[in-house]
Amino acid sequence: MMEILNCVQGSAEWFAARAGIPTASQFGTVMAKGEGKTRRTYMLKLAGELLTGDPMDSFTNKHMERGHEMEPEARRFYAFQNDVEPELVGFIRNGKKGASPDSLVGKDGLLEIKTKLPHLLLDVILKDSFPAEHRAQCQGQLWIAEREWIDLVCYWPKMPAHIVRAYRDEPYIKQISEAVDQFNDELAEIVTRFKTEERITA
Repeated sequence: MMEILNCVQGSAEWFAARAGIPTASQFGTVMAKGEGKTRRTYMLKLAGELLTGDPMDSFTNKHMERGHEMEPEARRFYAFQNDVEPELVGFIRNGKKGASPDSLVGKDGLLEIKTKLPHLLLDVILKDSFPAEHRAQCQGQLWIAEREWIDLVCYWPKMPAHIVRAYRDEPYIKQISEAVDQFNDELAEIVTRFKTEERITA
């Protein structure tokens, strides 16, 4: 069952809402083949959240902080270009998975904003396609939010923006769903094991 939480992204309420469940921004990691170190690290962090009740620390760097500062500007640009009013949303939870789209658009759409340094933005524009590195996140958001399409805005001030739309890719969403189910099964095994050991040693 889908639940939309109108909290501020990055707030204590937002961290609490997403604690212990895989989120769309990490679906690429979740779908990694084999026992990848990054996938395992992510799983153990979520296990720690479930065992302690405390959200894991959030990593930020100067590029992420700058991107967060530019997001409202990019949203205004998108709204003007498309004559729409994007609706801010905090977090969407759907079962044991969640997502934080940058906006809802109308009844069927989503908006995801990526601020890219000029040389990276130029590369995206020249390729003129949906960037593969954002596919899992964006298709995952469509799956979780139960929406039909998502507009990805790649943006940097003084540079031409790149807006590309993707529709639901059901075969790929099925792959995401299977990977998330497997991930959650493994996560539950870890949590159950340590909860059991805690009861035995208590």
